[in-house]
Amino acid sequence: MKRIVTVAISAAFAGLLIADASAQAQMPAASTTLRGAQASGGAATDVSAQQRRRRPQRVPIYREEWAPDVYPRYNPGPNAVRDCTATYVQEYRPSGTVITPRMNCYWRPG
Repeated sequence: MKRIVTVAISAAFAGLLIADASAQAQMPAASTTLRGAQASGGAATDVSAQQRRRRPQRVPIYREEWAPDVYPRYNPGPNAVRDCTATYVQEYRPSGTVITPRMNCYWRPG
């Protein structure tokens, strides 16, 4: 058991050393690239000049005559009250019988 723990710790330590060495090896290349980009100076302004600000797209709106979706249209009159009855109903489906809620409503004078 001690050997497994020792091997795991040494492998983790070696992995950290290799990662640190590769990070230091990559560092000078990244810094020269950064210096080269700073020296040119015009590269950042060229990219920003290419990005144009677009106007938001307009959506045309056409006015149409409103038509009721329920025929005949019913006006219950002033002080009307909506009276609803809720029940559970069995529905027979291919997966089996289920119980679903149903609601029936109508307007009555208040």
